[in-house]
Amino acid sequence: MDYDIVIIGSGAGGGAMALSLADTGARILILERGERLPREPQNSDPEAVFVERRYRAQERWQDGEGRAFTPGQYYFVGGHTKFYGTAMFRLRERDFEAVEHEDGISPAWPIRYADLEPFYAEAEQLFHVHGHAGTDLSEPPRSSAYPFPPVPHEPLIGELAGKLRALGLNPFHMPSAIDLREGGPCLRCGTCDAFPCAVQAKGDAEKCLIDPALRHPNVTLQTGSEVARLVTDELGRNIVAAEVLHKGERQTVRAPLFILSAGAINSAVLLLRSATSRHPNGLANTSGCVGRHFMNHNTTCLMGMLPLTVNDTRFTKTLALNDFYLGAPDERVPFGNVQMLGNIQEPMVRSAMPAMPRWAGRMLTRHSVDWLVMSEDLPHAQSTVRPLTGGGVALNWHRTNMATHRRFVSRTKGLLKRIGFSAILSRPFGADTPSHQCGTVRMGDDPAQSALDRWCRSHDHPNLFVVDASHFPSSGALNPALTIVAQGLRVGRHIREST
Repeated sequence: MDYDIVIIGSGAGGGAMALSLADTGARILILERGERLPREPQNSDPEAVFVERRYRAQERWQDGEGRAFTPGQYYFVGGHTKFYGTAMFRLRERDFEAVEHEDGISPAWPIRYADLEPFYAEAEQLFHVHGHAGTDLSEPPRSSAYPFPPVPHEPLIGELAGKLRALGLNPFHMPSAIDLREGGPCLRCGTCDAFPCAVQAKGDAEKCLIDPALRHPNVTLQTGSEVARLVTDELGRNIVAAEVLHKGERQTVRAPLFILSAGAINSAVLLLRSATSRHPNGLANTSGCVGRHFMNHNTTCLMGMLPLTVNDTRFTKTLALNDFYLGAPDERVPFGNVQMLGNIQEPMVRSAMPAMPRWAGRMLTRHSVDWLVMSEDLPHAQSTVRPLTGGGVALNWHRTNMATHRRFVSRTKGLLKRIGFSAILSRPFGADTPSHQCGTVRMGDDPAQSALDRWCRSHDHPNLFVVDASHFPSSGALNPALTIVAQGLRVGRHIREST
C-alpha cells in the first residue's frame, strides 16, 4: 500500500498532525494499534475501569529490577486522551529555558514559549478549553483569551478556593477541555478523570482531531494496526516503509514521509526495534538518545479528610494552584503544581489496596477531597526504555527531584490542614502509571545530544518526524497534552510550508 504520509498513532500528536495536514490533498494513512473505544455502560463504572481494568492494555512490562508489572497503557483511537483528566495547561516561559533544580539542570528547549504560543491558542480552540486568563499568576503571555469561560466551582470546591485565598494564595480555575458550550453534551459527572467519556463530552484527540481530519476524503484511519518496525532504504537514510501487523496479517505500507506518534515509550521502542546493520542501535539514534531520558513527573495523590462533611461534588477538577511553581521564599528551586483530582471512589481505593475492607474505602471516599501534587522529573541518561525480546518493555525509571517533591507534598499537606482538613492520606504514583511519559526521543540543535531537530525531524532520517511527548527535552510540572497538540500543529504547518 502506498500513501503520501503515514502517521503512526492517533493520540494528541498524531491527531494534531493529521488535522494540520488534512487539507493538503496528500493521501494520509493513520495507523492505530487499537480500535475505537466502545460507548457502553462500563465507561463510567469504576469497578470495570479500575478493578477489572477493562480498558487497560494486556501487557507485561519490567521495571529496573526486572519485576513484571501491568502498565497503565491504553490503546484506542485518541490514545491516552480518552482517559486523561481534561487538564489543558500551557508550559510556562521558564520551562523552555535551562532551570536549576536540586538534582541538576532542567535543560533548555531548542525553541521558546513564543514559538509555540500561537499554536497553544489554536489548540485551545480545537479542544474548546474553558479557563480564565489572568488568574494564574505564573501564566505566560497570551495572544487571546480562553475560548470559553471557566468551569464553575461547585459549592465545596468554591469554599476551599476562598479559604486558600484567605491564606494569601492565588487559586485559579483549572483550564479544562470539556464541552460545556450551549447545547454541549457535558453533564459535569463524577467519572471524567481516568474514565472514558460515555457522552463524548471530553475534549479528546479522537473527537477534536481525528474525526475532523477524517472528514477529508484523502485521510484514512486503519485501526488494529500495530507497526512492528520501520524500514529504511539501502543507504539507511530515508524511511521507505512500515511493517504492520493488521488484524493478524502482515502488511507493508510505503510513503515518502513518516510521522511517528505512538507515545513516548512506544515511539522509542519502535525505533529501537527497527535496528539494522547500518543502524545497529536503532533508527534516529546516532546520538544514543533514543530510549533514554525518560520522564514521567513526580506525582502524589492526597486525600484530604473532612469527617463531618460529605463531599457531594460531582466535577471536582476546577481548581488549581501554581503559587509554588517557580519556588517559594524559603526555597531556591521550583516546586510545581497542585490541582484537584477527580473524586476517588471505593473501587479505585480497592484496586490500589486490595486488603482494605469495602466499608472502610466507602467511608474514606465519602468524606475526602482529592488533590494531585506534581513536580518536575529531570531527564537522566540512565532513565531508559528498552524493548524486551518477544515483546513488552523494560522501563528503568531513574527518579529525580524526589527530595524536593517530598517537601512540596509536606507543604501542601500543611496548607490543607490550615484550611480545615483533619487528616491527609497520601500515595505516590509509580512507574505503572506512565500517564505523563515524555523525553525518550528528545529534540535539540546538537545532533550529538539529541535525536530530533527543532521541528521534531530526525537528525538521521530527513523524512521522519516524531511528534508526541517523546520530543520533550524537559518535563516541566504541568500536564503535557496541550503542549503535544500545539507542537503537532506547529510541525504540521512547517511541513506544509516546506514541501
